[in-house]
Amino acid sequence: MAGRFDWSDGFIAVDWGTTNRRAWAVAANGETRELLDDGLGVLKVEPGGFPSEIAALRQQHGDRPILLAGMIGSNRGWIEAAYVPAPATLDGIVDAMRWPEDGVCIVPGVSYRYGRDADVMRGEEVQIFGGLAAGLQPDGLLCHPGTHAKWVRLQGRAIGPFRTVMTGELFSTLSRHGILMDRLQGKVVPNDNFRAGAEHGLGCDDLTAELFSIRARYLLNVGACDDASYASGLLIGADVRIGLAFGGEGPVALVGRPDLTALYAEALSLAGREARQIDGERAFLLGARAIAERLT
Repeated sequence: MAGRFDWSDGFIAVDWGTTNRRAWAVAANGETRELLDDGLGVLKVEPGGFPSEIAALRQQHGDRPILLAGMIGSNRGWIEAAYVPAPATLDGIVDAMRWPEDGVCIVPGVSYRYGRDADVMRGEEVQIFGGLAAGLQPDGLLCHPGTHAKWVRLQGRAIGPFRTVMTGELFSTLSRHGILMDRLQGKVVPNDNFRAGAEHGLGCDDLTAELFSIRARYLLNVGACDDASYASGLLIGADVRIGLAFGGEGPVALVGRPDLTALYAEALSLAGREARQIDGERAFLLGARAIAERLT
């Protein structure tokens, strides 16, 4: 329902999450400009307040069509955009979009079910299709690191089976609560401590026990260690182990924040796998453009 708007003349792309919101102007020639990056996540919008937020965007940045992605389409957002079952193609995503207003679309998420296995994503799908637009192989293994890392098998340019690992959330929780909190306040960098943790994580079946060992080694003064980097490496190594077991040969595509993809690339290197890193912001904007091209 493109309505009175011509998407080929440019549009506004919004990545609207639970706690944050980012928006960009996408020009007709493909050039992009960031418009805002604020803390107005969907949970902070007053009930019934989304139309006024959209009106404010247009008043400040021009009367253009608007593409919304992320938790804005969840049951906590504006209007729920139902999950598209995997394998999900870009055309399938476009067909399932919701149109709450003229020239305003909400991108749906993707679901995966196989027996008792079940998984969902919402927001990452735009970056994945953007990665494909950037030249990723149409078949292969992709990882989207983040609060909830996604491991995806690409199938002929479609989002195939995928699995989520709560690595980022686990590290955040450990660094804010519990007995390891004080030991995990440093900046995580891909140093020798990170690599030692990643190597352990890649081969371990004792993840929770090894996490406690961080505390014990500190109390007994068993070697000085950058515990934040070690713990991050441990969790990411275990994450990569799960992802590689999920299937796929050859290089792994990493799409996301550069600081996170660099850590995953380091762990993948220790596992003997090459990685191609694609910036998540660039991927989101390429994915948004790929969707908009199907609306003209």
